[in-house]
Amino acid sequence: MITGVVTDDGKPIVQLPVGGREWPALIDSGFNGDLELPDALRSAVNPRYVTDVLSILAAGVEVLEKSYDVDFPFDGRMTLAEATFVDGDSILVGTGMMRDFRLEVDFVARTVNLDRVAPP
Repeated sequence: MITGVVTDDGKPIVQLPVGGREWPALIDSGFNGDLELPDALRSAVNPRYVTDVLSILAAGVEVLEKSYDVDFPFDGRMTLAEATFVDGDSILVGTGMMRDFRLEVDFVARTVNLDRVAPP
């Protein structure tokens, strides 16, 4: 299980250990992909270029990004995931990454729980 908090401004955040440190990760149920990672994590996740993808962001803004297969530690297991890289210092976790999990965000209690429900 992965646990986290809802921030004062309403963002569901978990901390993920990657590359020797804890990274804040925003849970984004509006992002259908797997991961958006900071450039600083490239060497820690063994990226392998797959293709260019067209991403449609808020307000319909379109961005062409390079997509990579990465080896990403998630819930105590190494997971093959698809990721893009951006400047910044936080991780974005999309619904593709959570397909084997039950997500519970309790805005009143300010808790976040990702509980694996699919068999390994």
